[in-house]
Amino acid sequence: MVKLQKSIEKRDALLRATLSLVNSGGIQSTSMAKIAAIAGVSPATIYLYFKNKQDLVNQLYLTVKSEFTHKAFEGYNANGPMKQSFEQIWFNMAHFKLNHRAESSFLSQCDNTPMIDEMTRNEGLKLIQPLFDLMLRGQNEGIIKSISPYLFYAYTIYPMSFLLNMQKRALFELTDQCLKESWALAWNSIRI
Repeated sequence: MVKLQKSIEKRDALLRATLSLVNSGGIQSTSMAKIAAIAGVSPATIYLYFKNKQDLVNQLYLTVKSEFTHKAFEGYNANGPMKQSFEQIWFNMAHFKLNHRAESSFLSQCDNTPMIDEMTRNEGLKLIQPLFDLMLRGQNEGIIKSISPYLFYAYTIYPMSFLLNMQKRALFELTDQCLKESWALAWNSIRI
């Protein structure tokens, strides 16, 4: 049992080290030697858990995406009213992004670069399927516009990443009032 716990701790340390390095310098400057040094393990240890750097980054992506979606759907009732259900998910996502900035920054980088392979990206999309199911239900009920899931996500969820980047650069402060205004704009962009 102790050996298993140490194994889990080493894997988690490798994931955390990768997250930190990717966020500070990008995927290209993140070497296996740097990851090992920050995680406090030998470089050979990495290969006990991951095939290569691509596998490590893909696994980190799925781990972070899983944490994100777990928080996103916290308290979500799939049978609740569409607007309130979406509002719950939207604010859960916003709070995750505000409170887990390293993870949010990493996911944002993953959305904008080819660092995640297509199979892994598709696995990540499956994790947010309840959001797309809710979108389809809203369209079928005549509550929201009949648009593609990509437009839906682009106009409702993705702007939060932009605002967080502006806040990170000290150009904008994402206050509670701004969150409420952002939600209203997101909802108004898709509702009929």
